[in-house]
Amino acid sequence: MFLPTTYEEMQERGWEALDVILVSGDAYIDAPQIGIAVIGNVLVDAGFRVGIIPQPDVGSPADIKALGEPRLFWGISAGSVDSMVANYTALQKKRRSDDYTPGGRNTRRPDRATIVYANLIRQYFKNTAPIILGGLEASLRRIAHYDYWKDAVRRSVLFDAKADLIAYGMSEQTALLIAQRLAQGSGISGIRGTCEIMTASPEGYLVLPSYEQAARDKKSFLEMYDMFYRNTDPITARGLAQQHGDRWLVQHPPAPYESQEQLDALHDRGFAWDAHPRHGKEGKIPALDTIRFSVQTHRGCYGECNFCAIAVHEGRRIRWRSEENIVKEVESFRDHPRFRGVVPDVGGPTANMYGFECEKKINKGVCEDKRCVFPELCRQLPVDHSRYTRLLRRLRKLPGIRHIFVASGIRHDMVVNDERCGMRFMEELVAHHVSGQLKLAPEHSDPTILDLMGKQGTDELLDFREKFMTLSRRSGKKQFLTYYFIAAYPGSEEKHMHALRRFAAQELQISPEQVQIFTPTPGTWASVMYWTERDPVSGKKLHVEKGLRGKKQQKDILTDQGHQHGKQGKRSR
Repeated sequence: MFLPTTYEEMQERGWEALDVILVSGDAYIDAPQIGIAVIGNVLVDAGFRVGIIPQPDVGSPADIKALGEPRLFWGISAGSVDSMVANYTALQKKRRSDDYTPGGRNTRRPDRATIVYANLIRQYFKNTAPIILGGLEASLRRIAHYDYWKDAVRRSVLFDAKADLIAYGMSEQTALLIAQRLAQGSGISGIRGTCEIMTASPEGYLVLPSYEQAARDKKSFLEMYDMFYRNTDPITARGLAQQHGDRWLVQHPPAPYESQEQLDALHDRGFAWDAHPRHGKEGKIPALDTIRFSVQTHRGCYGECNFCAIAVHEGRRIRWRSEENIVKEVESFRDHPRFRGVVPDVGGPTANMYGFECEKKINKGVCEDKRCVFPELCRQLPVDHSRYTRLLRRLRKLPGIRHIFVASGIRHDMVVNDERCGMRFMEELVAHHVSGQLKLAPEHSDPTILDLMGKQGTDELLDFREKFMTLSRRSGKKQFLTYYFIAAYPGSEEKHMHALRRFAAQELQISPEQVQIFTPTPGTWASVMYWTERDPVSGKKLHVEKGLRGKKQQKDILTDQGHQHGKQGKRSR
């Protein structure tokens, strides 16, 4: 059942006032992939009265005042995507479309939505209940950070939003604790998984280079991010403090990871797997095509790719749901009027990380001096595809299920290095779970750039490709691999893109189509490289393409457009 978005819907539940109001930059979709829906349902299950304001009009008080004022707190999220990434391309052109907005038109999400929504609340509710920031945007902007669209270091979003707390990471349990404390009349200072503003650094907390230092000195910025990144694991992390003027941004250690029981209970809640009826006349929400009936099997990723923020936001340890809980969820789809027997995805941030994790990491936290899969797979990581294979096999045999697909992408290097179960997984994947194309993300082929990305070399990719093609021919299916590449990554020059084009043509036998220009986003090592123009490991100077024309040229080299330009240039000479 949807949470109320209007006063009339509140009355239908018998509620005259709300404990918590959640404000989102997305349309209201009730599904476990949507953070606001998850947090709202967790709070309601605990007995709190919660309402949601999706995509409020920031030019009028009507939307933000529609539900009145909450008794406990306001919760703000810019949505499933950083609002600046949602609104602008890598070449800083305004995007016309927004997958999380009805009609698919980019007309409802303001730039820097977290700040705008907080200011909107302050404008119309003086001395109101605490304002808690959450979601991806606030989580990744919780300390001083490089902002690509301003081309400068910005201070923590908590200061600019003038909010009370940031609940960072996967924060439904943190939000529940905040609500419980406020309901009891207790303070909300010092909660794990939150950031707050204080007048001094707490005793024992690590002191980062100040915002002012990080903004004017790139070496200090690199030092700051290194300290921050090393303290993102719930077991090993220390509290952090960063001075901003005469005040301090204080990040308390991360909240403990969710247990399997908590993840199972969350999915047992019974989501609508649909958009709120209020959006019915506003047009189709494109994201629903991938969200509806897609199954989240786990959270976290130990890939730690340098251009990806999942490790910082979602965590570097895999937490997976029980097989029985997933089966129960898929069985429930059969009662949904929109279900046609097709599950478009069974996976997570990386689909084939389900069901195994390093015991050392579980008990003692992440390693400080090495990564799980780069530059090679760690011997202590028990890569084992048997549990995921068994899950897929069981799901596809359920009555009423026509297709179970894997669409969220896989780590091909893990598959080919799983000597015991990898080949069996590939056989079943190719035979039953590919919807025409399988996504792979090699990103590049040049060893220097791959090293800067934190990605393995091309040997595993070519091995996987050969096996995939052989199995597809054997099964009589016309199936393809879709490769994702990045242009203008820190360190990349035109010579690297020419080398990647030759690799794609000669080894992969394709003309690349899925090519994106690198966008520096907060919370990643790649954005640190882009801003500092340094390799954070060696300290060596990096070539960083910062001109918009140069960025586009790197992409054009890899695509047919660039190839045609080259032909025209030869003819003209």
